[in-house]
Amino acid sequence: MQTSSLKIGLFAIGLEAYWAQFDGLKDRLEGYLGEVHQKIADLHPGVVNTGLVDTIDKAFDAGKTFRRQDVDIIFLYVSTYALSSMVLPVVQHAKVPVIILNLAPEAAIDYTSFNASTDRTKMTGEWLAFCSACPVPEIANVFNRVGTSFHQVTGMLHNDPHCWKEVSEWVAAARVANIMRFNRMGCMGHYYSGMLDIYTDLTQQYASFGGHIELLEVEQLATLRKQVTATEMQERLAVFNDNFDVQPDCAAADLEKAAITSVALDKLVEQHQLGSMAYYYRGTGNPENEEAISSIILGNSLLTARGIPVAGEYEIKNAQAMKIMDSFGAGGSFTEYYAMDFTDDVVLMGHDGPGHIAIAEGKTKVRPLKVFHGKVGSGVSVEMSVKNGPVTLLSVVEKRGGGLLLLVAEGASVPGAILEIGNTNSRYKFPIGARRFVNDWNSHGPAHHCAIGLGHIAAKIKKLGALLELDVVQVC
Repeated sequence: MQTSSLKIGLFAIGLEAYWAQFDGLKDRLEGYLGEVHQKIADLHPGVVNTGLVDTIDKAFDAGKTFRRQDVDIIFLYVSTYALSSMVLPVVQHAKVPVIILNLAPEAAIDYTSFNASTDRTKMTGEWLAFCSACPVPEIANVFNRVGTSFHQVTGMLHNDPHCWKEVSEWVAAARVANIMRFNRMGCMGHYYSGMLDIYTDLTQQYASFGGHIELLEVEQLATLRKQVTATEMQERLAVFNDNFDVQPDCAAADLEKAAITSVALDKLVEQHQLGSMAYYYRGTGNPENEEAISSIILGNSLLTARGIPVAGEYEIKNAQAMKIMDSFGAGGSFTEYYAMDFTDDVVLMGHDGPGHIAIAEGKTKVRPLKVFHGKVGSGVSVEMSVKNGPVTLLSVVEKRGGGLLLLVAEGASVPGAILEIGNTNSRYKFPIGARRFVNDWNSHGPAHHCAIGLGHIAAKIKKLGALLELDVVQVC
């Protein structure tokens, strides 16, 4: 997975007027803030904690600190009642997404012990340590009226796995948003002519995800291939044997071409600091270009496995989806419908070209193909299935009239017969059944490609969508 430069802002709120009135309340709340800090830091290092904000001056200072430190997201820990005027300057200055942590210290106040006290000042101080819910409507009201986007986690500081799972999902989503913000995608070649669904507005990709898109020529790869030494080629062949189950009918000449291209791809990626790539090229009429493209599958599979996902057919939107899935640690293999099996109620899905071999069921086979169907050339290709177990599908969908949405489904990769044709392909079962899944998925107008990753991570993707202000639709 790609490393992230994510910085998390954290502050708590309180009311300065309380501290002289209620002995020990401030120290207690600062102790709770310390626990929140540690729990978040355990999820991701790099927490910028501005402490307990209890005055307007501290609010402005906290906002300046967050902006100076370039935080990506702010967690606002509501420890007790506080004025909304001490919250707004912080988030307005920082201008990043805000997650309100409405966390009680325990499940409930000990009413018997509380009401047995004869010191009503102490009783009020104890209540104030539990009244985090009190100012949240006030804060939400103000955020809505000034146009500040916010999200909430409501629960307990202690003994609340559900609450802290939500927090961990927000941290994971922020980390992925940060990776996408700085990701450099290479686009090599051109669109598959006539495949209209994959055409996309590159500026819209910038608007939604950030990052940078580098337009590359196939000639760059062909030139780098000429610089690969015999030693580098032999070393890459050894890498192939370590990572793949190379079938005995693969021609040595085809494997050597693939090894040369793989080394050249690594150099291309390093040269442009790429974190993902989309490619397609006919290559007809130019033997060097044709050889580069027809020998690209194994190298691209290795890149995908080490966190630089590569999408074929110049499917830029799906390269974004694959990058998102991989950044969540789920993988993200390039796929499309292959066939439907109504007997077993599964959808067969796969694709020719590179696969995410790090999420394969067993070792990925390398097979020779006399033709790459619908494409130029011949050579070696990969055959794999995604690991059996829960999976998530993701598609970046270009909406009618512009803009993007994230389309998600959860299902399972299940064992059974696949098509042994030298392509990636798997059997997927969905809780709503194959027939309804296909109809519902298609109804949202995605391109015919999607990314498949391990685990059920729709909740994380929804939070990513919230941070990026993209609609998210979950089919199942």
